[in-house]
Amino acid sequence: MRPRSASAACLPVSRFALSAAVLWAVGTLTGLSAPARAEIIETPAREAFMVDYDTGVVLLDKNGDERMPPSSMSKLMTAYVVFDRLKKGSLKLDDEFPVSERAWRAGGAASGGSTMFLPLGARVKVEDLLHGIIIQSGNDACIVIAEGLASSEEAFAEMLNAKAKEIGLTSSTFRNASGLPDPDHLVTARDLATLARRIIADFPEYYAIYSQTSFTYNGITQGNRNPLLYKNMGADGLKTGHTEAAGYGLTASVKRGNRRLILVVNGLKDMNERSQETARLVDWGFREYENYTIVKPGQPVGDAAVWMGAEERVPLVTGENAAIVTLRRTAKPNMVAKLVYDSPIPAPIRKGDQIARIEVTAPDTPPMTLPVFAGADVAPLGTFGRLAAALRHTLSGGAATP
Repeated sequence: MRPRSASAACLPVSRFALSAAVLWAVGTLTGLSAPARAEIIETPAREAFMVDYDTGVVLLDKNGDERMPPSSMSKLMTAYVVFDRLKKGSLKLDDEFPVSERAWRAGGAASGGSTMFLPLGARVKVEDLLHGIIIQSGNDACIVIAEGLASSEEAFAEMLNAKAKEIGLTSSTFRNASGLPDPDHLVTARDLATLARRIIADFPEYYAIYSQTSFTYNGITQGNRNPLLYKNMGADGLKTGHTEAAGYGLTASVKRGNRRLILVVNGLKDMNERSQETARLVDWGFREYENYTIVKPGQPVGDAAVWMGAEERVPLVTGENAAIVTLRRTAKPNMVAKLVYDSPIPAPIRKGDQIARIEVTAPDTPPMTLPVFAGADVAPLGTFGRLAAALRHTLSGGAATP
């Protein structure tokens, strides 16, 4: 039996002063298991959910898992499916789809809802339809896309549900392409935030459409309904929504410097409240929380003793991603990190094996963990080497390997 230390090797960190074996042990939220504690601040929104784009840490959660009518915010899912088809090559921007009578009647000017004003019988390029969906919130454009890709809107809804499940939307059900009222067409604010993050990450080549403030089709220019785009506050997406049942909602993305926040709200009383409240919540998120890059990719964090190995010690390194932690600014000075592993580590050890972890704690934040890996291969001792090591262990009285 190999000797074991009484406790794992620990490295306390109380401040951000550099130390070769200490500061490098502070964690990353890439792969972390626990988010920061989500706040519920006073907001008139019925649902409100805010997440840091890079780390996935939830900053605000008010009814984030309650199923709600998403209205036109569900057009994000329709756009995702179109983007996915474009990226895979089964659809091209210059492909054309016809405007059916159903699309014209249910989503056109006569419907009284958001429309792209598509003429009956026209053939419209996918590129124009995407702009109509994203910027003009055209219900007619959504129906044309649905019928073009799946023959019917009902069949397209099944495509939406399958793709939603695939990308991690766990509590949402789509019944149409546009978000027009349907008692079974429901999503959660958390799922909309997940969807927004996936659109930005998966389709950067198309995401810029969301930041365009106007689009002209059929001689009619319409402005983007996202109020944050006009506030010079770093907003570059994504989608508004409104129905009588849903109230006024917005799935928003705002980037300042190297940091991006995703905010979802719903159930606000009017456009003015939506504009003011979303701006206020975003400012709060940037003001109260910060991202701290602590560990560089592959950064050494120390080494550990090896049991019955050709080398006495093995280097410990972090993963391939930069270590980023999202914390309240007031919690930063009191962060504590510990490098934890069972010592000594038995050979053989392969480079890349996870053999340790970093545990990070801070006030008002659940514990976070970061995997730590072997930085080199360590072969086991041969027969004679193992016998000699066992003899040394016996003669030393069974003391643990240093």
